[in-house]
Amino acid sequence: MFPNRSAITKTNAILIVGIIIIAAIAAGAGWLYYSKPAPAQTTTLVYETAGDINMLALAQNILGPEFEKRNPNVKVVSVHTGPGDAGDMTIVEKLKAEKDAGKQVWDVDVAMVHQVFMGEYIKNDLILNYSTTLPSWKYVTTPLARNSLGTPCTGYVMPMFNSQVAIAYNPKYVTSVPKTFDDLVTWVKANPGKFGYNGIKGGMSGVGFVDGWVYWKTGKYNLYAITGPYDKGNEQGWDQAFADLKDFNKYVTLTAGNVGTLDMLNRGELWMGPVWVDMFYTSMLDGKMDPSIKLFIPTPGLPGQPMYFVIPKGSGNIELAKKFVDMVMSPDMQGSAIIVKYNWYPGIDGQYVKDYVTPQVYNRLYGDIPPDMLLKLGQAFPLSGYMVDMGSAYEKYVSG
Repeated sequence: MFPNRSAITKTNAILIVGIIIIAAIAAGAGWLYYSKPAPAQTTTLVYETAGDINMLALAQNILGPEFEKRNPNVKVVSVHTGPGDAGDMTIVEKLKAEKDAGKQVWDVDVAMVHQVFMGEYIKNDLILNYSTTLPSWKYVTTPLARNSLGTPCTGYVMPMFNSQVAIAYNPKYVTSVPKTFDDLVTWVKANPGKFGYNGIKGGMSGVGFVDGWVYWKTGKYNLYAITGPYDKGNEQGWDQAFADLKDFNKYVTLTAGNVGTLDMLNRGELWMGPVWVDMFYTSMLDGKMDPSIKLFIPTPGLPGQPMYFVIPKGSGNIELAKKFVDMVMSPDMQGSAIIVKYNWYPGIDGQYVKDYVTPQVYNRLYGDIPPDMLLKLGQAFPLSGYMVDMGSAYEKYVSG
């Protein structure tokens, strides 16, 4: 009369167990699905740099990897446009073309450029005014962060480093170091053939010396390098300045270039000559420069040049670009990368990196030319028009 209880029980038990197993599998699969976080989306930051190939190496080997380490979901792609004016013009033309085309998001997020085209970047509204908002701005004291070859640039740039021309001398033979250009002329005439430079060919250390000579002779550094404007009428008196330089050159040795001057100093053939500070210390670390040789800058000074971080207005990652620049401008990165790896003067005031490098490294870079002296005697190269004219005047009055 009644159904077989054992049969019903067995059937129900099988069904229940099956349901439980299916539910467990489904629940497990769901648990696995919901507990596994979706992979974070990677953001690409495009960094474009002009300059020599070492600028690309710096980006690929140090700056990019360090930023990716600190920001795991970011990939830094570094692009090199090449040295000289052509490398900078490539960046200017690219940004202008994207702006003129009405492109909403431009290809480059942050760029490294020279001074020469800063007027073009700002006039054409291609770059962001951003740098004074960064935490690292408080470390920047150089006037070159506020004026770029006559173009006011406060806020538009951050100087990653500064290359400086200085006079190297051998203390074995130079017992009384010249303090001024007047002292330098007196020493050179008393020691003919022992001061050497490359004129205006073969490297910018010689060009820097010539420009510094003109600044000294005319007293018009601010006009030629800072305020402008460019006007050939402001070049009165150059014939005498270059006539004096021609007379000076009778007592000097003309070298083959930047490296030629360094080599002759190392061999003791020269006792004094203008050099790029970073090239000088790199040669010393590579065992190619007599470690006893020292540096000085004569009053009223010698020129140097920075390279600038700029952020294109059309960057799709403006906040990330700011973060990248701020990282590189921090005292620890300025010390470990800019000073230790490349022997450049940092873009920030040297006093702020002292705690981030060893005393040996700090004294190597600042022992002869401390930060306050560099700030006082480090000059800018002239506005491009004056720079071209100084080269032409050298050819006319000195080489001719």
